[in-house]
Amino acid sequence: MATFGMTSVSGCGINPCPDDEFNKYRSPLVSRYASKEMAYNFSERKKFTTWRKLWLYLAKAEKMLGLPITDEQIQEMVNHLDDIDFKMAAEEEKKLRHDVMAHVHTFAHRCPRAASIIHLGATSCYVGDNTDLIVLRDGIDILLPKLARVISRLANFAEQYANLPTLGFTHYQPAQLTTVGKRCCLWLQDLCMDLQNLEHARTKLRFRGVKGTTGTQASFLQLFEGDHNKVEELDRLVTEMAGFKSAYLVTGQTYSRKVDIDTLAVLSSLGATVHKICMDIRLLANLKEIEEPFEKDQIGSSAMPYKRNPMRSERCCSLARHLMTLIMDPLQTAAVQWFERTLDDSANRRICLAEAFLTADIVLSTLQNISEGLVVYPKVIERHIRQELPFMATENFIMAMVKAGGNRQDCHEKIRVLSQQAAAVVKQEGGDNDLITRIRADPYFSPIQEQLENLLDPSSFTGRAPQQVVKFLKEEVYPLLTPYENQMDIKIELEL
Repeated sequence: MATFGMTSVSGCGINPCPDDEFNKYRSPLVSRYASKEMAYNFSERKKFTTWRKLWLYLAKAEKMLGLPITDEQIQEMVNHLDDIDFKMAAEEEKKLRHDVMAHVHTFAHRCPRAASIIHLGATSCYVGDNTDLIVLRDGIDILLPKLARVISRLANFAEQYANLPTLGFTHYQPAQLTTVGKRCCLWLQDLCMDLQNLEHARTKLRFRGVKGTTGTQASFLQLFEGDHNKVEELDRLVTEMAGFKSAYLVTGQTYSRKVDIDTLAVLSSLGATVHKICMDIRLLANLKEIEEPFEKDQIGSSAMPYKRNPMRSERCCSLARHLMTLIMDPLQTAAVQWFERTLDDSANRRICLAEAFLTADIVLSTLQNISEGLVVYPKVIERHIRQELPFMATENFIMAMVKAGGNRQDCHEKIRVLSQQAAAVVKQEGGDNDLITRIRADPYFSPIQEQLENLLDPSSFTGRAPQQVVKFLKEEVYPLLTPYENQMDIKIELEL
């Protein structure tokens, strides 16, 4: 009996039962976070049923081009696309040490009439790589409307708060005022770039097609007795059946691994965008200006009941960091693919491709939930403005005094002294900014006393921020959302 320390690992009583799923590592990307559609997209069932469909497409196209394949063989394959004997496939793979041939044998066992023509002329990458491209395409199709919904929700938020002044920050120090809606447009601009990049990646994605062992199509040329036109037509037919408009004209045994780089680069860039947005929200939550949704029974801290931790934004940042790092895998894989291919890409790609899409799926769902319930606290924002605006308004005071007949240098010196005194109250005594009180009390500023309120109107410090929001949403954001307008009604409720 094997033991670790004093704990027995045999039996199914108090000790772990080997068949219990909770005794095995389960990726939290699937068990805890990801949507059902994205989890299925990278599932074993999706993968192996797609293999069978690809074998069916190949057989149908070969039959159409004159190879001796019968209708009965085709129908038999159609009848058994979904009934995969996973136990038999696992046993075959253990024996053969080859996953594709294990599934060829398993499919052939279900289709004895078609056994002789399954995988005819093909190499393993015919099903492996073409399936990967189908999964990448379908994964992008899942992500696109999710990203569009996030943009839509934040666009509504930007429009609602287009005119609400707030402190701008540079270096995380108070700077010239902006508006809450204008800041949101900075988030939206990055997300719109991500949407366009993802659409471009989807558009340029092509099929590997029917290329043979080293990409030369030699086996198919032999099958069709040297007829190059039929080989090209076979490639075209299968590509069309798989739902692609075109295939890569040249490949090795695999499609170029730069395709994986291009796809994951877009997702990693999206990760950077989401991290930036959610970091901003976390900082604003600390300032108590904006908060993410907080459920009625949600607990912010096990020790501090008053806390309202921004856990959704923290989750997005955490997962986005993982998403950003995944680009390194396809970069290194593409760099070390010797000649027509090596197999050291396989295990790596099983992990990084799935994890990139699953992680992107999670952060978009979470960000949509956040953006649907953002809470703004205008009174807190106003208080923060009041604390800083007097300093920012000093140039306006100087200009007003000069118009009233004052000397710029004298006025500058007066305000400099009073500003230093007010700053000392804030920094050394922890008091409020009393610069305006000091200016009102100084007879020197009597010519502009009646103007002070207008000179301190926050909306006069936001420049064209409100107008920029309106123009940006109208000209750049809303047109991008048009293709997704029928997919906008889905709301996200987080289970965890």
